Amino acid sequence: MLPLIKRDSIVSLLKKGERLDGRKVDEFREISVETGLISKAEGSALVKIGDTKVIAGVKANIGAPFPDTPDKGVQIVNAELIPVASPVFEAGPPGEEGIELARVVDRGLRSSEMIRLEELSIIPGKKVWTIFIDIYPLDHYGNLIDASGLAAVSAVLTGHIFDIKVEGEEITIVEGSEKPIPIGKVPIFVTIAKIGDALVVDPSYEEELVADSMLTFSIDEDKNICAIQKSGSGALTFEEVSSAKNMALKVAEKIRNFIPKID
Repeated sequence: MLPLIKRDSIVSLLKKGERLDGRKVDEFREISVETGLISKAEGSALVKIGDTKVIAGVKANIGAPFPDTPDKGVQIVNAELIPVASPVFEAGPPGEEGIELARVVDRGLRSSEMIRLEELSIIPGKKVWTIFIDIYPLDHYGNLIDASGLAAVSAVLTGHIFDIKVEGEEITIVEGSEKPIPIGKVPIFVTIAKIGDALVVDPSYEEELVADSMLTFSIDEDKNICAIQKSGSGALTFEEVSSAKNMALKVAEKIRNFIPKID
């Protein structure tokens, strides 16, 4: 009953171009990005979008390539939704929401070719760098995907691997050596929620609860849409998808100003 009452209030405001928290329909909450907070990680970033907080860490290990890509490194994204972030999350193995979050971020990074996996091969077919990206929401007040995507991107951009020596099939990491993870195109994640007849960016937790559907766009710096993810059972017309795309493209350029600058 409460979500229905809340939905009526949200829809009523949106008809006037307003939102519960005072934002415009195309306005993100305040964004901040801090990097280098986890000393034992090869890269890390804490992202805040409003009261939503997500931290991401990067680890680099040497391992075997996937059989179907023997000459490329490996990218693995994990997300752990813990009860401290929200009472709706339960302790234990990853649930459906955590798996979907990791999958959406992974697809956005992979489709944009952010990590140049072909440059992470060490001994083709045998040894490559594996880049693990672990995502941990700390406070869930809506739009975990965009916050997680920005945290993952920022952690990778400021992350590193190591110089190595290869003698035959023996690999030695050079102590104290660091070099950047090879970077291609950098994606920005933008989520648009459909509530009634309105489209809004960066949905709050209350807006997510009453949304008919949501679209998440992964957009690179050339304004190419690399991936799209739909959630929710509500239908979207072609015109609504087109409008959502245009909103996402516009907002992505503003969010891009928050990613760490690299040489």
